[in-house]
Amino acid sequence: MGRNLEAKCKQCRREGEKLYLKGEKCMTAKCPMVKRSYRPGVHGPTSRPRPTPFGIQLREKQKAKNTYGMLEKQFRGYFNRAKKMTGNTTDVMVQLLEMRLDNVVYRLGLTRSRSLARQIVNHGHVLVNGKTVSIPSYQVREGDIVSLSEKARNSQMLQGEMARLNQHQTPSWLHLEAAEVVGKVLHAPQDADLKQNFNPKLIIEFYSR
Repeated sequence: MGRNLEAKCKQCRREGEKLYLKGEKCMTAKCPMVKRSYRPGVHGPTSRPRPTPFGIQLREKQKAKNTYGMLEKQFRGYFNRAKKMTGNTTDVMVQLLEMRLDNVVYRLGLTRSRSLARQIVNHGHVLVNGKTVSIPSYQVREGDIVSLSEKARNSQMLQGEMARLNQHQTPSWLHLEAAEVVGKVLHAPQDADLKQNFNPKLIIEFYSR
């Protein structure tokens, strides 16, 4: 499975905004975006690139791709799938991205970042309807129950993660029973739940050119 091994904070600096790839660290003064809010590289502090329509579309695509932790081939596959499905391609593509299993684990607050969510899914610590699913890109459906394995609940690392559940704000399309560490998919994300830190319309335009 391909992975982007580039420093996460460098990805945020290149996009010029926080993508919250490192969880709680992004909320503190230790975040490199606070100390060095310019682009990475020797010319970062002084360069003033002039954006073109293509460049703007490219940056939105890269921002979304890095947010969900995917490489180009896999990310473009979501566009191809959305294009063939009924409905607004822009909304359908965001729905497909949001309903990935690793993203659902992150949205439920079971982990502080998508990268950690992807890791525990890969290691077989996440259950969907009581069955182990080790594929981060697995598409959850309405009514699915997402929980952690007994081994994961007893691990010291994830116990620290779950201690924050009572303060976590779960999206309206998900429901979390914090005491039991069990989440449920109520329905596909809609309207306000589809608003992201990137512009999906520009991504559709980029791939449709």
